[in-house]
Amino acid sequence: MAFNTSKTLRNQVMYSVFVRNFSEEGTFEGVRKDLKRIKDLGVDIIWLMPIHPLGEKARKGTLGSPYAIKNYREINPEFGTLDDFKRLVDDIHALDMKCIIDVVYNHTSPDSWLSENHPEWFYHKPDGSFGNRVGDWTDIIDLDYANLDLWDYQIETLKMWAEIVDGFRCDVASLVPLEFWLKAREEVAKVRENCIWLSESIEHGFIRYIRSQGMTALSDSEIYRAFDIAYEYDIAGEFIDALLKKHTLADYAKAINLQETIYPDNYVKLRFLENHDRPRAHQLIADENALRVWTAFLYFQKGMTLIYNGQEVGAKHLPTLFDKDTICWGKNADLTPLMQTLYTIRKDKVFTDSEYTVNSPCEGVLCAVHNSKEGKILGVFPVDSNNALINVDVPDGTYRDLISGKEVEVHFGMLSVADEAVIFKI
Repeated sequence: MAFNTSKTLRNQVMYSVFVRNFSEEGTFEGVRKDLKRIKDLGVDIIWLMPIHPLGEKARKGTLGSPYAIKNYREINPEFGTLDDFKRLVDDIHALDMKCIIDVVYNHTSPDSWLSENHPEWFYHKPDGSFGNRVGDWTDIIDLDYANLDLWDYQIETLKMWAEIVDGFRCDVASLVPLEFWLKAREEVAKVRENCIWLSESIEHGFIRYIRSQGMTALSDSEIYRAFDIAYEYDIAGEFIDALLKKHTLADYAKAINLQETIYPDNYVKLRFLENHDRPRAHQLIADENALRVWTAFLYFQKGMTLIYNGQEVGAKHLPTLFDKDTICWGKNADLTPLMQTLYTIRKDKVFTDSEYTVNSPCEGVLCAVHNSKEGKILGVFPVDSNNALINVDVPDGTYRDLISGKEVEVHFGMLSVADEAVIFKI
């Protein structure tokens, strides 16, 4: 584990912004004008998806994927200028939030500055042409980290941006050598001492496939040596299987509990119901009441909470990465008041350093407990149930639900829940 990763990251909420589709204008200014609303939602860190110019060769769609980057050291002119970007970051900081940017270091666009100036730094197919090692990524070509000069260039680029921003979300970081990330973290710390490092770690099946092809595929346990935060893709399959009823909530809870023992003591998982690569939460969970319960569970989980822009209004349409496709900000489900309440709850120090346990006491219900020297907090989440009577390991008595403010009662070790999440301290 990164030895200096702070457990206080578990108390924080990250908000992901795709600049192109965030507003009609699709610019840094379009984001800057909405910062106060984002802050008021309950946000500590804003993650800007790639801000760099995009390649034109083999482009997907009309505008291209933000992950097919042409030049790591420049700003996408569609979004604005470098000064516009700095103004946005300054305003994020003025609102006491941090800003991280996307780092896409596994590959570039086929017509990137690096491919034209340093073709020797790339993977080449047997015929000598550029290529990539994951077949459906047709708009990119892979870098080759056997070239140590590439390391120096990439790290100097990170240090350049670290003068402005507070950290990095690293795209498919598992496909880049661990030794590179360790050196990058060490070097960037000279510029930004408390730089935030978020890894898009990958699913178990993808790790198996990549390794079967003779390529680098880092496990989460390896990733945590260099990164502060890792995606929860290790259990994403169990979450979807539970929604589809292919497996039970108890199976999902078991997968969550396993994380407590296989990762270091200060591990931080990025918890999400959706992101730019996954279906919208409100598409997965059509019932608005169930969506609210799952949202409460999201915030209760051990780790950092991720909100993808538009999630707070229950957006169902997932914007394409390849064309202009502005988020519909009409409220399919107004989750803002709930998220604001949950944000306040998760600031409790009990979430910082706790023993975390999840179980499914009956069909359709998840129950989770944080237990620490700061106290004990229990959450009951009827994600697929209208009424349930469950056993809870708390003393009999009357407690105040931190979400609704109402009283809840435990008698003979039993708690009755309807169709709303309940969270209370013991």
